Amino acid sequence: MVTIYIDNVPYEVKPDRNLLEACLSLGFNLPYFCWHPAMGSVGACRQCAVKVFKDETDTKGRLVMSCMEPVRDNLRLSVDEPGAKEFRETVIEWLMTNHPHDCAVCDEGGSCHLQDMTVMTGHAYRRYQFKKRTYRNQYLGPFVNHEMNRCIQCYRCVRFYKDYAGGKDLDVFAAHNHVYFGRSEDGVLENEFSGNLAEVCPTGVFTDKTLKQHYTRKWDLTMAPSVCHHCSLGCNITAGERYGSLRQITNRYNGEVNGYFICDRGRFGYEFVNSASRIRRALVRTQLPEAVSKEVALQQVANILEPARVIGIGSARASLESNFALKTLVGADNFYQGVSDNDYDLVALALKVLKESPARTFSLREVEQADAVFILGEDLTNTAPMLALAVRQSVRQQPLEIVTKANIPLWQDAAVRELTQGESGPLFISTITATKLDEVATATSHADPDSIARLGFAVAYFINSDAPPAMNIPEAELLLAQQIAEVLKAAKKPLIISGCSSGSEAVLKAAANIAAALHAKNKEAGIVLTVPECNSLGLAMLGGHRLESAFEAVLNGYSDSVIIIENNLYRSADKVIVDSFFTKAKEIVVLDHLHHATSEKATILLPAGTFSEADGTLLNNEGRAQRFYQVYPTSEDIQESWRWLSQIGKLWHHPILTGWENLDDITRAIQEQNQQFKGVEKLAPPASFRIAGEKIAREPHRYSGRTAMNAHINVSEPKPPQDPDSPLSFTMEGYRGIVPSPVIPFFWAPGWNSMQSVNKFQEEVGGPLRYGDPGIRLIEPEQRNVPHYFTAVPENFQSLPDHLFLVPLYHIFGSEELSILSPGVAQRIPDPYLALSPADALALGLKEGEPLRFQLNKQTHQLPIKLNHTLTKGTAGLPKGLPGVPFAELPTWAVILKTESESKTEMKPEWKNQPQIIS
Repeated sequence: MVTIYIDNVPYEVKPDRNLLEACLSLGFNLPYFCWHPAMGSVGACRQCAVKVFKDETDTKGRLVMSCMEPVRDNLRLSVDEPGAKEFRETVIEWLMTNHPHDCAVCDEGGSCHLQDMTVMTGHAYRRYQFKKRTYRNQYLGPFVNHEMNRCIQCYRCVRFYKDYAGGKDLDVFAAHNHVYFGRSEDGVLENEFSGNLAEVCPTGVFTDKTLKQHYTRKWDLTMAPSVCHHCSLGCNITAGERYGSLRQITNRYNGEVNGYFICDRGRFGYEFVNSASRIRRALVRTQLPEAVSKEVALQQVANILEPARVIGIGSARASLESNFALKTLVGADNFYQGVSDNDYDLVALALKVLKESPARTFSLREVEQADAVFILGEDLTNTAPMLALAVRQSVRQQPLEIVTKANIPLWQDAAVRELTQGESGPLFISTITATKLDEVATATSHADPDSIARLGFAVAYFINSDAPPAMNIPEAELLLAQQIAEVLKAAKKPLIISGCSSGSEAVLKAAANIAAALHAKNKEAGIVLTVPECNSLGLAMLGGHRLESAFEAVLNGYSDSVIIIENNLYRSADKVIVDSFFTKAKEIVVLDHLHHATSEKATILLPAGTFSEADGTLLNNEGRAQRFYQVYPTSEDIQESWRWLSQIGKLWHHPILTGWENLDDITRAIQEQNQQFKGVEKLAPPASFRIAGEKIAREPHRYSGRTAMNAHINVSEPKPPQDPDSPLSFTMEGYRGIVPSPVIPFFWAPGWNSMQSVNKFQEEVGGPLRYGDPGIRLIEPEQRNVPHYFTAVPENFQSLPDHLFLVPLYHIFGSEELSILSPGVAQRIPDPYLALSPADALALGLKEGEPLRFQLNKQTHQLPIKLNHTLTKGTAGLPKGLPGVPFAELPTWAVILKTESESKTEMKPEWKNQPQIIS
């Protein structure tokens, strides 16, 4: 620590900071535009000027830009010196000469960093009398709106989009005060993190287009802390609501998880909550009218179901509490996890690896600090986007050593990038097909899952010969394995990334072997494994039987009724089997928030709350338990799945569920009955938590129209709804200071209305939130010093005549179940297709876009082909979860059928008895 003097008052600060960071961390209000805590300093806006003095006798001082001045011992500066204040006021006036002053119609109004900084500098009146510069705005796709006339040339947008996120299609054009930030021509922004422009931009140039379609000022949103449900990483978000509909998702800072950013699927995939496919009333299909009251539906469930004959099917997208409530209701012997058999095995293996591997699971922040990375089998941009963004930052770590030796501060972003010249640290990728991260990779390998695993096993062996070797590897792959092994051994903080996306247990085992081998060499190696859904790991830790066993229980007559929570079984099993299961089941009770193929089979359908209408807990891929909270009360029969189940239990006089009244009761029961979840009760403050006798307000203090919004019902203001499950209130009344990080409903501080206000909630700028970042890690390696190696190395892949080996492909927009119902995301979903290598297409006589007929699970399908030059010959890529693409347990074999014209003739003899081969 060093001592600096601000207006003659001594403060202790860290030595590796600039003055702007130091002042903000100490609580000073110092305006800035171009600087960003995740992207460093470039000194473009000149707004953060302060006076720096030589010593205590210097009374004149000199103006410096605080974001470009390093902290040093005994440095003296003044924030409030008249000359510095006047300079900052002059700078903001320059910046505003061409700004349209359209706050009243600007989407950013009320949450605008430019507004905050203008007020902070004292620039209240404009003197500029001349014609303003104007631009033509661009169409940038369904997510981001463009209004270039509001630009103040801070360069944040291109620095994030190009330098930080790796985007290629947004740039800066022209020069001096005529610069233009946009694309070379109109078109959809291609980068998967483009929505962050709406938060990175300090003005209204880039704004959330989905919010614009049902616009509400920030101060009129009811908000609550939440967790993204669209992948397994558990990014923290803030959800905002108005008039009973979800209006906006913004990033909620968590220093260990997503930091300052979220991906576009997490930001714009929320509109399934407002979908026309929502289930809003309880339905009993055996009586007319079908829609009934909540009480009638519950009584009907109690009347028609015999507890001894009921099984329960859980869900990897339902909360820990909902799955636990169902398991408790039907009994552990009758609870089934509700995921495909392949996912069941893969997640169970991932959980075993996380617990038993000597390597620790890295958080996203730790991923950014890794200095050598090896990815096996994961297309991270499409399966775990924020992990891909973290990897992009990790490749900068090794080149930064040059910067450190040159005595250049790491926050000096322009100087750092000039010195490193775009060099990248070691990143090795072995995947089924090309990924967007390939462009920053040291070396890549594209192969079938077994070959990926074999490469991984070889790398582990070259690191430590105690690991099992992989035999008969081609020479090129052998050299690559040796290169990867040497780089990982030389790294200070190597990282292995894998997961369930390839559908291969062998790939997971190979990744575990590499991590164990590195640990045996005394390396601080980390491992990160992705899993299919937002609560896949929590469901696996909770335990339960296979989905296939649930089908057998009903088809064989052991059970005749089923309760299904938040799960479309047609996405997890073959359609023929699911249809047979539903036909055989006597009573089917479904709790979900969306109409889909499974809910249509329900005898009784109960409306469950989405993430914005419910409280609950999720476990992300690293085993971090995190709480999400209900954003707004619902006026209909919608409620949490766990609340429906506890009410059913009371009607059944269940000895455990009868005693549950709120969320705290369930989390306490989870912890008591399963030691794996020890600590989950302390994850967030209990419902009884108060500060100065007050709850925490979900609505900002400027929230308006509360009475008017219900005037069509009653001119008197209704009594605010009560929340028995959290310390949050559904009103603007409540405590407004710094609150525990898990229950921060929104970031706001006096003078700081934009997202930049997060610096007031942090222990230091860019550091953890006060009281610690949200979440508790429940998984740590059990035997850190005892490496365990998997020994089953797969054989070389062999193609089969007249067959294709189907491997899974993923799309950030299209593969995930919930986000595809959001209109903006729906515009980005590709059409159904089957990816083929050019060699296979040529052999089959097919061109791009022509249909290929194939047999899968004894059913015939037809999809147009898309050529993929990095697919292994003999394999075909089937997009997982994409609408219009059949479900299959991938990878698996498919039989190639003849074209439509050929099928009119007699089938050749060799086709008649061709067996279907299943991997």
